[in-house]
Parts: sequence; C-alpha cells; structure tokens
Amino acid sequence: MSDAISDTSDTAAAVPAADLPNLLIASNKIDGTKVATRDGDSLGSVYSFMINKRTGGATYAVLRLGGFLGMGKSYYPLPFEMLSYDPATDRYVVTIDRRLLEGGPSWANNPPEFNQAYADRVSNYYGVAPVDLSLS
Repeated sequence: MSDAISDTSDTAAAVPAADLPNLLIASNKIDGTKVATRDGDSLGSVYSFMINKRTGGATYAVLRLGGFLGMGKSYYPLPFEMLSYDPATDRYVVTIDRRLLEGGPSWANNPPEFNQAYADRVSNYYGVAPVDLSLS
C-alpha cells in the first residue's frame, strides 16, 4: 500500500497517516461485527450496510439481533448516523436506547423492499431527516 494520501479533508488531516487504512473496511468484512448498547451491553451484530448507489455512502445499518442456533433472529434497519464505531473494542455502538431499537421497523424472515416508502418509515420512526432515494 502506498504512503501517499490524497484525501485532504479535515478528518483525514486529523488522523495520522499510519492509522488511515484502519478507517476503511471492506463491505464483506462487516457482517458479524459486534454491536453494543452505549452502556456496553452486547446487542447483536451488523448484518449489512445499505449503500446509496449514487453517493457510495452507507445510509442504513441492518442489525441482526437475537436468535439461537440460526433461528429467531430479527433484522433492524437503523439510520447509519445512529451508530458510532468504538476502535478500542472493534465494534459498533448504538447511540439510542435498546427498547427504542427493538420497537422499530424490523423483519424476521423476508426483508421488505427497501423503497422510498420504507426508507421514510425508518426515518420517521427514528426522527431523522428522510433520505430521498431518487437524488443523486
């Protein structure tokens, strides 16, 4: 990997060059990353990120909670900005109360079509600005 870094954003400038590779993760490595509550309690894991095809940014994190021996799992889409990453524990932290998350939009077996109506439902539930899926 080259030591040359062309990103001149404030975030990149604040991070030592040696640590920059650790800020990125391949999408196929996200599945299974542990998720905890802000109190440090284990919550579940990341199932996937919903990536905006036009911007390339993660818009939602789909969290996998519960289950035993592959059964009884539920999936919860969460606006990406409601997660933070804790490098000390190498896991994501949900910045909202667990009960609020568990009462939110979810599915057990068949994921919904993640269209504008569903995106609006998720945004409205969490009280965040709606995502316009038609914008580039």
